[in-house]
Amino acid sequence: MNLFHHKKFVCEKDNEKFDNYEELIDHSRHIHHMTILKCDGCGKEFIHKKDRLHHVREEHEKELDRREHRDIYKKVKKNPQDEIDEQNRKFSDNL
Repeated sequence: MNLFHHKKFVCEKDNEKFDNYEELIDHSRHIHHMTILKCDGCGKEFIHKKDRLHHVREEHEKELDRREHRDIYKKVKKNPQDEIDEQNRKFSDNL
């Protein structure tokens, strides 16, 4: 049994209540013609920008950390002569 007062998603414009967030999004899109925001990572839809940002921070945090730390693994650029000298040390004329 699904009682009306137990519905936890409420439209801010007309106070209509819904069982799940997807129904609220559909209502907002079709009744109020609101622009729905999508997560670039997974495609999940949101009514408010703050909700999408919260989702990205919480759900995709590991991906963001990976991008933030990409500079740690940058290859150190060497002087071309240093690279030649390093390669020459690997080889020997001794037979």
